[in-house]
Amino acid sequence: MKNENAAATPEYAIAKIMVWWDMKDCPIPGGYNARRFRRSIEGAFNNLGYSGPVSITAYGDQTQTPDHLLHALSSTGIAIAHARSESTASLMYSDMVKWRGHNPPPATMMFISDQVDYVFSLDLIRLQQKTLYNLFLGYSVRSKAIAELLTSAEWRWEKLLWSTPVVNKHEEIISAMFYCKSCQFDCQSLEIFRNHLSSSKHAWQEVRKPTARQLAPVTRKWGRNYPAKPEYATAKIVVWWDMVDCPIPESFDATRVRPSLEGAFKNLGYSGPVSITAYGDQSQTPDHLLRGLSSTGIAVSHANSHRRLMRMISDLHTWLIKNPPPATIMLILDDVDDVFSNFVSGFQQKKKNNIFLAYPYRRYKMSAVVTSAEWLWESLLAVSETRRHVLQRCSQRGESTQMFDCKTCCFDCNSLDHFRKHLSSRKHKWGVSILSQYIISLEPF
Repeated sequence: MKNENAAATPEYAIAKIMVWWDMKDCPIPGGYNARRFRRSIEGAFNNLGYSGPVSITAYGDQTQTPDHLLHALSSTGIAIAHARSESTASLMYSDMVKWRGHNPPPATMMFISDQVDYVFSLDLIRLQQKTLYNLFLGYSVRSKAIAELLTSAEWRWEKLLWSTPVVNKHEEIISAMFYCKSCQFDCQSLEIFRNHLSSSKHAWQEVRKPTARQLAPVTRKWGRNYPAKPEYATAKIVVWWDMVDCPIPESFDATRVRPSLEGAFKNLGYSGPVSITAYGDQSQTPDHLLRGLSSTGIAVSHANSHRRLMRMISDLHTWLIKNPPPATIMLILDDVDDVFSNFVSGFQQKKKNNIFLAYPYRRYKMSAVVTSAEWLWESLLAVSETRRHVLQRCSQRGESTQMFDCKTCCFDCNSLDHFRKHLSSRKHKWGVSILSQYIISLEPF
């Protein structure tokens, strides 16, 4: 998800910029003066209004890099890091995580690599939702395997080097460091660095304790069901519930859905007003369930199977535009990654809200969406059985005064009888027919 190389906002214009560069994926082109590299990068930043201090670290198997390139790069203040090619991505990511720990926002990070999408974008998306930094990318090949990562600027590698006006800065460059990631060795001399890389000690270390090849996602260890932070404790809570994926269990009293959810929220310290909308094919939902839900202030929305999730996304998008943070958003559905992941994680990198999830089965993979609480659907409903909770007053239900609506026909009312009559009407059936024909027309032959 890219903003078209947007101009720097005031808080980032003079903030520090850190660049991690994979020299294998994005090598110095033949005929290019390596001393120009830093100035090309800074020129690209300057074109967008960034003038903060720039730090660059170049990663690669430096036993294969000619001395004249290493000398030229280091003479302009670029740090040189030796890493075996198969470990470069994991080391770059590990160094980025450490850097974030010592450098709070506002700041800008840049990765020059073809590995961002496939290797660490999922974990990075989650990090960005928790603590947002400005993000730039440079690459030789752009795959966009995961589209949710929000960037402020992106460049093709060689175009960046050759077409960017060079910035001539009259400033003293401190001699850069050389690092061996295999041995935790560093120095400021190319000769000493070369001697180290050719030593038996270094060779033995790379065999005995090779650096990690696989990325260790730091966000995988993040817990769930955190106590409410002060800014969210009394903020509004809005719930989008897919009744098809997460139906009301047989013999469960529909009037207990709201107190079950509010009880779970209260257990974590949330006491803000709760709005709930239930989506599904309501022509198949028994009257006693609809009556039970609506009697407790839950809005009931009819949408057929083809449109249900898209209507939820559309309504969520509209709500987010009209309601700035802080707020808590809850999704009750089978798999947030199927439909909602791109939208929610992208929006969370812009305007951060609290996210809750409930699902019928435990997820087997890490989601791009960072949550503050998660529940299994049936265990969430059991909350009202273990503790008695008082329903909030009707005035706290939320903004909606229309308790039933049909997404197919843009019809709404506050009477179950009127709602039923609409769903059985010719007008509704005609609307369903037109929608079905439209959906079929979109399917590939």
